[in-house]
Amino acid sequence: MKNLVFNKLEPGTNIPYELLLLADETIEAINQYIFDCIVYVLNDGFQNIAVMALHPNSSTELEIKNIAVIESYRSQGIGSILINKAKEIAKENSYAILTVGTSDTGFQQIKFYEKNGFIKKGIRKDFFTDHYPFPIYENGLQMRDMVVLAHDLSE
Repeated sequence: MKNLVFNKLEPGTNIPYELLLLADETIEAINQYIFDCIVYVLNDGFQNIAVMALHPNSSTELEIKNIAVIESYRSQGIGSILINKAKEIAKENSYAILTVGTSDTGFQQIKFYEKNGFIKKGIRKDFFTDHYPFPIYENGLQMRDMVVLAHDLSE
């Protein structure tokens, strides 16, 4: 893919909710983390096609809080481009671990992260039932627990 450009959003820039909502259910949920994140958009020269929000959890751990690709660009390797960019940013900033959380019902997402070098690290019990005001379903199942995956950046 040529002509793809990453842009780091500067403070005061409009938040790309339309992209973030592809990976999170509500603006209220996004607002719980987005103001503490560094946000990047990927542009194809005509439009923003993807977003990634990174949150420093500690001096050694950077977390992907949101990652999304518009539908017309899915299954073309854009997600892996975003993951590789997140790894690059984390390494440049001396983080040792890159983490991400997804629903226990997100079988495709878990497989994607594992394909990109992440391993299951833990479970945040009842995350989706505790943090969202209504039940959320994926793959015909109610989302309850968050699966946390990690990538060791020293590898």
